[in-house]
Amino acid sequence: MADSDTLKLIVTALSVSGPTFGWVLLGVVLRRVGVIQQRHVDAISRVAFMAALPVLLFASAALVDYRHLGDARYLAAGVVATFVTLFASLCYCRWRGFSLGDTGVFVQASYRSNLAIVGIALCHAAYGEAGLALATLPLAVMTALYNMLAVALLNATHGGQRSPRAMLLGMLRNPLLIGIGLGVAVSLLALPLPALVPQVSSAISRYFIPLTLVAIGGAIQLNTLHRLGRTTWEAAGWRLCVGPAIGVAVALLMGVRGQALGVIFLLLAAPVAAASFVMVVAARGNSVLAANIIILTTLLCGLTVTLGFSVLVALGLVGELVKPL
Repeated sequence: MADSDTLKLIVTALSVSGPTFGWVLLGVVLRRVGVIQQRHVDAISRVAFMAALPVLLFASAALVDYRHLGDARYLAAGVVATFVTLFASLCYCRWRGFSLGDTGVFVQASYRSNLAIVGIALCHAAYGEAGLALATLPLAVMTALYNMLAVALLNATHGGQRSPRAMLLGMLRNPLLIGIGLGVAVSLLALPLPALVPQVSSAISRYFIPLTLVAIGGAIQLNTLHRLGRTTWEAAGWRLCVGPAIGVAVALLMGVRGQALGVIFLLLAAPVAAASFVMVVAARGNSVLAANIIILTTLLCGLTVTLGFSVLVALGLVGELVKPL
């Protein structure tokens, strides 16, 4: 391949990953110089989880015509890839001789990506509103799946006591799942959608999602990086390289191509979700390891997403991207 073609591929991939992780790095810098504090990060994260993201996901779900959804193989591929990654990483942990507690943290990190913020932002950057629409259904199904698997995994490795009933009630109260559920209901019942909703959704995706990404960067504590151990690096490798590779392989075997394949890759290539840390703390597990994995995967994800997406673009597998602004 000519050097000019290689450069074009890299620029194309950077047009997807660059803006997303540029905001994260801005948050790191702003936190470092003292412009934003932890209270700002907490406030932005709270508004995002309780209001902005549910509205965005509601609007995206409401605009999908599920009666003509047709091929949902990309959704099935995401689910299958999650299970394959979980069991493969569990075997890896046993081969490496990790303790039972560290195994739970490692395995959760290997399959649990940040779907709702980083994944959605990447899909929007790559495919615009079409990317949001394609990502909505996998986000709903896989968020619920991630939580169920995490509870079972941490119960098995940390002796947690959270019951299936409590887990179900927690998911039913999850604002993200509520927003998606209401949007699906509006679409299936053919209810009229107020004109204001798409406008608000567009404003959130343009202005608030970047602010949320800045908050992610602001939450990163660089002074903890010197404590990163080998297990942290291995877990990051699974989250950023092995997990997405498994996802793409499964999707290709199931015949997924085009934008659907791109969406699955971008969702699965996101860094570890912050919710994984909360669940490890609740299970009284190795919270330092969980936090370090989140930090490292967030810092490295821009590079791995760019390289991985470049390969998929070079192979002509991920469909047509939106035109960069």
